[in-house]
Amino acid sequence: MLRLAAVLALLVAASGCSYNRFTSGEEAIKARWGEVQNQLLRRNDLIPNLVETVKGVAGQEQEVFGRIADSRARLAGAQTPEQVIAAANEQSSALARLLAIVENYPQLRSAESFNRLMDELAGTENRIAVARGRYNESIQEYNTLRRRFPSNVTAKIFGFGEYPYFEAPAEAQAAPKVDFGTNP
Repeated sequence: MLRLAAVLALLVAASGCSYNRFTSGEEAIKARWGEVQNQLLRRNDLIPNLVETVKGVAGQEQEVFGRIADSRARLAGAQTPEQVIAAANEQSSALARLLAIVENYPQLRSAESFNRLMDELAGTENRIAVARGRYNESIQEYNTLRRRFPSNVTAKIFGFGEYPYFEAPAEAQAAPKVDFGTNP
C-alpha cells in the first residue's frame, strides 16, 4: 500500500510539471494562430482590390469572382480554427483559379497597379505560409507532449485536448496548369 502511494505521489509530481508545459504550449498555439489570422485578414483585405482590377479586363469570368467573394465571406464568418482552415483553403483555391485566368490576359499583367497588387498578394501568401508552418510546429510540439508519458496523464486529468493542424487542401496537390497559348 505504501509503495502504491509512493508511485501515485511520483506520478502526480511528474504530471504537475507538465501542466505548466501544457499551458505554455496552448499559449504558443494561440499566438501562432493569431499570426495566421492576421495574415489571412491581410490577404482578405487585398482581394477586393485585386478582383476589381481583374474585373475591368476579364469581365466574363464572373464564376471565379463569385467563388472569391464567397470564400472571403466564409473566412470572415468563420468561428473555429477548423472553419478558418477550410475557408482559407477554399480562398487559396479560388485565388489560384484567378491567377490562372490572368495568364490569358497579357494587357492585365502589364498594368502597373495590377503588378503592385500581385506583389502584395505574393508577399502575403509567403507570410501565410510561414505563419501556417509556425502554427503547425507549435501544434506538433503540444500534441507530442500530450501523447507522451507521464504528461499524457496530466493531459487526461486536466482536459488538454488535441489541436488541429493547418493542412493544405487536396487541390494543392495538383500542379497548376500554365498555358502560354492563344489569348481569348
